[in-house]
Amino acid sequence: MESRLNKPLVFAMIAIALVLGLLLGVTTGVADRIFGGPNPKTIASASLQSMRAENRLIAFVARYVSVTTSETSRFGFSSKRTLILPGDVRYELDLSKLQPNDVRWDPSTKTLSVKLPEVEIAGPDVDLASAQEYGEGGVLSALTNASEQLDSANRAKAVTDLRKQAQAQVPMRLAHQAARLAVERSFAMPLIAAGFKDAKVVARFPTEGTDEASYLDLSTPYEEAIKEAERRRAAGGTK
Repeated sequence: MESRLNKPLVFAMIAIALVLGLLLGVTTGVADRIFGGPNPKTIASASLQSMRAENRLIAFVARYVSVTTSETSRFGFSSKRTLILPGDVRYELDLSKLQPNDVRWDPSTKTLSVKLPEVEIAGPDVDLASAQEYGEGGVLSALTNASEQLDSANRAKAVTDLRKQAQAQVPMRLAHQAARLAVERSFAMPLIAAGFKDAKVVARFPTEGTDEASYLDLSTPYEEAIKEAERRRAAGGTK
């Protein structure tokens, strides 16, 4: 499995713009006149609105490879086909689901607590250009469409297997860590820029601390995943 953090450029630009605006307000005294001094609740509220406007955050992306084999027998003959199919899965946060009561400031501990929405698994985006299909057709494949049927069965099983891999404990834990880190940084940057250098941001999922997985399955149906991959391949695009 190959994985990487995804930090959308627009999301970063919004965070930077927010920081610069707060810095300007503090240095010119505008913030003091408007808010009576830097207010962590107001800063957190502005950060929340910026994140909600961004809508979705791709916190983590992982590539998986499925190896499936199907076999059939007819008329005393047999045919077997194997498919090696890679695919990418995205782990996303729907930031529009963040509500004001999900963000709480504790002045006694200088801690901003953020309750995150569930991680959503999107995909897989299968890579047909890198797929490998091979096997033994023999007489049965020559006489019937056994090979086509086996290839179709393999693709359906492969997409299901890719989804299962994506929902495993290790990638889900990595996705949670990546999402928490991205959100915590986005809330912490404006606070630090406004002078709250001791402020802490703690982001947590609803099921944090339990054995229950925290995600919503928004994976693409098998037929749509294959058709989309075929359209990209026909257009000469990559995965």
